[in-house]
Amino acid sequence: MENKQDNSPTITREELKDWLDQHYPFILIESLSEEQYRQGHLPSAINLPPEKVKELAPKLLGGKHQQMVVYCASSTCEASEHTARTLSEMGYENVLRYVEGKKDWSEAGLPLEGKESKVA
Repeated sequence: MENKQDNSPTITREELKDWLDQHYPFILIESLSEEQYRQGHLPSAINLPPEKVKELAPKLLGGKHQQMVVYCASSTCEASEHTARTLSEMGYENVLRYVEGKKDWSEAGLPLEGKESKVA
């Protein structure tokens, strides 16, 4: 089901992993609650909940030309879409969405950072 309003450019898991592996300069943004972020997030991601984008973006993000990737829980989660749209409306020019999100990343066996409960 395609949302006609969402025209944010996207990035695949493979492309995102390559960017992380190659230390490509970009900001990775998890667009979920602080609690969900603490439970585990993609490596080097910062937390920017959708309801706090306008307040926190100027403090947390670089210039308007900085490359950014926004993700949330999964392809059925709309938080990253909201955040990406808000950032674009605020003038940030290079915002990509990793639509499949944290669920896809974890299911591919890729690591999360910051898990509160580590498995021994």
